Amino acid sequence: MANSSENHYYVPHCTNWPILGSIGLTTLLWGFIMFLNESANGNYVMIAGAVILIYMFFGWFGEVVRESEAQQYTAWEDKSFRLGMSWFIFSEVMFFAAFFGALFYARVFSVPWLGGAGDEVETNKLLWDGFKAVWPTNGPAELGGEYEKMHMWPLPAINTMILLTSGVTCTWAHHALKAGNRSQLILGLLLTVLLGFTFIGLQVVEYQEAYRDLNLKLSTGIYGSTFFMLTGFHGFHVMMGAIILTVVLFRCIRGHFTKENHFAFEAAAWYWHFVDVVWLGLFIFVYWL
Repeated sequence: MANSSENHYYVPHCTNWPILGSIGLTTLLWGFIMFLNESANGNYVMIAGAVILIYMFFGWFGEVVRESEAQQYTAWEDKSFRLGMSWFIFSEVMFFAAFFGALFYARVFSVPWLGGAGDEVETNKLLWDGFKAVWPTNGPAELGGEYEKMHMWPLPAINTMILLTSGVTCTWAHHALKAGNRSQLILGLLLTVLLGFTFIGLQVVEYQEAYRDLNLKLSTGIYGSTFFMLTGFHGFHVMMGAIILTVVLFRCIRGHFTKENHFAFEAAAWYWHFVDVVWLGLFIFVYWL
């Protein structure tokens, strides 16, 4: 039943999705703990937890879509969704800020200190005498082994152009939606999704090259660990964003969203532009400088 008053906040009744999601997360975590302790059934428990979560996502999100298409949401719910998405993106900003901060601290403070910069020369000799303060580094006494640095060309630069182009096509689709041009909306979204998955594919190729040809791994000192943590988590976010945009694309094909009511599209676009901005920081501070 649709809301009859703008002052009424829609609250679904008797939903089982939250408790099912809790069961899925608990099962997934328990399976991961078993896996870390080399239990024979750890993988199966993790898979069971993941299946429960995927089922919950499809069911819960599908219910939200049906409620939205039934016009059960008003300006109150729209404001709530926007605030929730804003805080979620802010939490993601803080997440990546922690890893960028680790990279900054290692390059600007830790490496020079270990190399004898400042007044801690005697401490340096006691810790790692003869350590050279150069970046990138695989750690004192070359703990990470021989390796080569990942260069900005060609794959990282190509991926940068791909991701920036996807931001343009996403904005094009948004303008098409607000103009009521559904054919351009679908085309722009389709190109965005294809570019996003292309980015992921090229990053897989880059990782293969890093392991096979450059001997660059997560264990290759502070350079290897920060490189893979930053680029790996960003790649995961790109994959999630591409999946979200794929769902939005299918909804657009089915005729969902109007010029006035399309927050799900806007939320996906916010998220996509966020991963674009993060990648620019990665490209500059990880690959370029």
